[in-house]
This record gives sequence, C-alpha cells and structure tokens, in this order.
Amino acid sequence: MSFRSPDSAIIPRHPVIIGERMLEQGAGSVQRHVYPANGRTTCEIRLASTQDVDSAVQAARAAFPAWRALPGDKRRDLMFKMAAVIEHHAKELADLSTLENGCPSLIAPFIAADAAQKFRYFGGWADKIQGETISTWSGPAHSYVAHEPYGVIGAIIPWNGPLFAATMVMTPALAAGNCVVVKAPELAPFTVMRLGELFLEAGFPPGVVNMLAGGADIGEAIVKHPGVDKVQFVGSGATAKKVLRTAAETLKPCGLELGGKSAVIVFADADLQDAARRGLAGAISVSGQGCVNGTRLLVERPIYEQYLKMLQAIAAHIKVGDPLESSTVMGPIISEASVQRILGVIDTAVKKDGARLVLGGERLGGDYAEGFYLPLTIVADVDQRTALAQHEVFGPVLAVTPFDTEEEVIALANGTAYGLGAYIHTQNLRRAHYVASQMQAGMVQVNGSGEGMQPFAPFGGMKQSGSGRLGGQEGLHEFLQVKNVWMNLAKPQVAK
Repeated sequence: MSFRSPDSAIIPRHPVIIGERMLEQGAGSVQRHVYPANGRTTCEIRLASTQDVDSAVQAARAAFPAWRALPGDKRRDLMFKMAAVIEHHAKELADLSTLENGCPSLIAPFIAADAAQKFRYFGGWADKIQGETISTWSGPAHSYVAHEPYGVIGAIIPWNGPLFAATMVMTPALAAGNCVVVKAPELAPFTVMRLGELFLEAGFPPGVVNMLAGGADIGEAIVKHPGVDKVQFVGSGATAKKVLRTAAETLKPCGLELGGKSAVIVFADADLQDAARRGLAGAISVSGQGCVNGTRLLVERPIYEQYLKMLQAIAAHIKVGDPLESSTVMGPIISEASVQRILGVIDTAVKKDGARLVLGGERLGGDYAEGFYLPLTIVADVDQRTALAQHEVFGPVLAVTPFDTEEEVIALANGTAYGLGAYIHTQNLRRAHYVASQMQAGMVQVNGSGEGMQPFAPFGGMKQSGSGRLGGQEGLHEFLQVKNVWMNLAKPQVAK
C-alpha cells in the first residue's frame, strides 16, 4: 500500500497578512510543517514576529472607525460575498484541511461548507443589531441601551480544526463591527492563511482582518498588546491559564472555548445500534482530537457487555488510513509526540489502573509506520477516579464505565472538572429532559452525536471548559459591549 502525496502546490504563500500587505514570510522563526499521514516535511514557513503583531494591531485600529461606521447592510453584503468566495474555493480549502492536519478527505468538504454557512448566518445579524428603550422614573427622562463593538478582537486558533474555529470566532466578531487579528496555529496554518487571502479577494477593507501564522510568542503578544480590546481563545485549559494571567495585566476581557471530557450516557431503553454508532463518533471524529467529542461512555449495566460487543462489531468496519482516500474515515494523529503521549495514557489505564483493553491500544505499523496512526481504542471498566476518566486524551480512545441508576450516572457525568458537552441516548422523553437538566455542560444532545453544533446554536462550556458562547445570538453578543444612555427631559426652569 502506498500513500498518496498531497499537492503541496496549493499551500498558501502568505503567513502574514497585515492590512493589504500579504507577506511571503514573517520576521519570526522558521516552522517545519509535517504531513501527519507520512511524517514527511511539506514546507517551511517563516512565522510572524512580535513586531508583526504590533503592525497588525495598528492596522486593525486604523480600520476600525470606518468598519464600525459601515451600515449593517453593507457589512452583511460583504459577509454574504465572503460566503460565496469560500464556496468557490471549497475544494481548495478542503484539500488544505487534509494537508494541514490529516483530516480525511471524506470529511473535509463539510468543514468548508460550514465556514460558508457561518458567514451567511452571522452576516444576517449584521443589520439587526438593536438596542432597547427602558422605562424611567423620578422625573421625565429617556433611557436607552446600545450595543457597540469592542474594537479589535485578538483571536487565537487551535490546530485540530483551524478553519472551523477561525470562522466560529471571526464571523460574529465581524458582524458586530469589530476588526480582528488572528493567530493561525503553527502546526496547521494553511486554511487560516488562505482564509486571510480570501477576505481581501472578497473586498473586505484592508485592516479589518489581519492574519499571523505563529507560535506561543505571537499568542502572548496579541493578548498583551494594549491595542487589543478583547481576546477570544480556543484551545487547552493549560494555555488558557497563561492567557488569563497575561490578560490580567490590562484587565482585558477574554472569551474561552476550552477542552472537555464529554460523557455519552447510554440507557438500556436506547436504540442500541444507533447509540453504538454514535458512541464511536467521539473517537472517530478528527481521530478523537476534538474538544467536545464524547469520549466517556457511561452504559447502563444490563446492556453493558452487549454494548461493548456492538462497539467492536461496528469498529471493525471503520477504515483508518490515507486521508486522501475517499473511503478513509479516520486519519492520523497530529504528531509523533501526541502518539507517544496517548499510548502512555492507554498503558497507564490498563497496567496500573486495572481497566480492560477491549480494542486497539497499539500503534499501527506496516504501511502506516511512517505516519502518526493509532487505531480506534476502547478501554472498558474504567474507574471514575482514574486519569483516563478525568482528563482529556485528545486521541481516538474511548473510556467505558457501567452504571446502575439515573442519579449515579448524573454524578458520573458531572464528576470531572470539565463541562463542555454531554450526549444522552434514551427513548424515554421524561428521562431525556430530566437528565439533560442535570448536566453541567454547555451543550447537551439527546440521541445525537454532534449534529446540533450549528451556527444558529450557542456553543461553549461550563466549569473548566471555558466561559462565553460562540454561535447563535449569544455568540454575537460576546463581541458587543452594552452602553446605557440616559437623557434628562425635564423642562428647564426659567428664572423669574
């Protein structure tokens, strides 16, 4: 078996876009991009420098007054045009998604389509940002509430879904009238780099969108910069703590979309075939490298062993392999370091913590040896107190635990520091509503596995999964400040 080589000719050439200047190299360090499917270098990129950050923020600040003053219908039309431009370049963006982080070509087109949908959805809000009049007392007055943009939003984007995350942040920020400075992830920068070029192609005024491919130093510089009015960070909790410490120096507000350890609850009355197929989704989607993926399977005891067998039977038909093959469902892990870390987690769970390895657990060799491949892995009888149950693995590993009662499974599902997603499988409507109401999670799906995560719905976490919301009207309001204006309407006293 020989893996197909990606077309490196499609790699965008501009890691730094500041205003209308598209630079073929930044002033920072050189990053070697490695294609995860074969472990080989695709290109070297000279990343942005902290000086580039300053220039980008200045460009955004210069563009902000005119962008804010642009009538909402004009912003709307530009965002609709951007949606059309993305659709025109959808195949290219899908190919770049595969090249940058190994996303299977079977899935990549949906990411580009979703990006266009976000521009249409939030473009539709751009001319509908309204305030309200509030009642007054103790004398004649007029009091109203206005919603105004912050100014410059600094956005830090992760490597596991760059195009998805970038458009999730940028579309509401731009619709609200903000300008943006975006850090593309150094491990997987291509789709965000290309997105920056497409904004100019769509006719966005220079400086409204500025894009910098860079590492941790660029993220820190964006957070620290006094010209950035708010930061939206998407990534890990460990990095979020650094972001908050840096932002505290200027009391800068931060929106945080962080990690998760989302529970998949399977009751005995569920459609088990559907629940098993959806139960595997958390390990399959992006090879388990997703913050909201359901990776903890909590299964009612009477069906526990039956469900495990069903998982194995379905998993046997899941093709892991070349991301460029249309039949591939699971691609590689992002890096060699991640492969070794994930294998260590599995080894600890089985050999130290007494869990049972049901499927997978070893690196794929042979034709897969040069790439970063792990199989779909199922670990059963996982104790709630162990690391596998408590911490995000960010790989294709499912932890399965039995339960006996509703109250027990609610405690298990809520028994981690995270609160991003929860998935409930049952045919009992009363149970579905009750258990959903008890979940400490920002997104709960009943008999689903991710379909509800759409531009029209708010998305975000509780507890250590973050704060703020992206998506829906709530997502738009994340990028608007509230101002109250009170006017005295009392008749002036005329001196006699």
